[in-house]
Amino acid sequence: MEFSYLGHSAFKLKGKTATLVTDPYDAKVGKFPKDTTADIVTVSHDHFDHNQVKLISGSPFVIDSAGEYEVKGVSVVGVGSWHDNSGGSERGANVLYVIEMDGLRICHAGDLGHKLTDPQLEALGSLDIVLLPVGGTFTLDAKQAAEVVQQLDPWIVIPMHHQQPGLDSAAFGKLAEVDVFLKELGKTVTPVPKLVMSRDKLPTELQVVVLERK
Repeated sequence: MEFSYLGHSAFKLKGKTATLVTDPYDAKVGKFPKDTTADIVTVSHDHFDHNQVKLISGSPFVIDSAGEYEVKGVSVVGVGSWHDNSGGSERGANVLYVIEMDGLRICHAGDLGHKLTDPQLEALGSLDIVLLPVGGTFTLDAKQAAEVVQQLDPWIVIPMHHQQPGLDSAAFGKLAEVDVFLKELGKTVTPVPKLVMSRDKLPTELQVVVLERK
């Protein structure tokens, strides 16, 4: 399957039977790629930089809450979490999505703001690839994100929700660069335009993949 980064927390996951887009955003985050089509859209929480489903063409099936879903051969399980480290009292709820597509188990962590509990880890299960916020301020910072990586123990981590060109400086100026997270993990990474992955090509040790914004 193919992973493309649409910016902020938005990705396009293209599999054999369906295409899924995560957390589409509005213009304050930047220009969302035109004519983005999907069969499924996941929304981690109802904030303007994650919930712009209207920008996706193709009459997609929208998943915006915890639960179990099956759409066009893709399994999606939503697990409740929080947007902050205070039980949601600051920024509300967040949904972690486990997406099973083409034999891979992928977690999109939305705007996760805390380390995971044992019940959450059990609900998420074994993961191959994790799409994780790392920029701090509104979500996990680099150190916390590294701790969550240890908890989840995936083969591949793809960072998101970090500082990048095009973000509204008033709203997102305090987000950290992705390099801060890479330094926390002791990794040096060259960004790539997309990731094509299958179960038989998974690495044998932790790999961080930084995707270029489409």
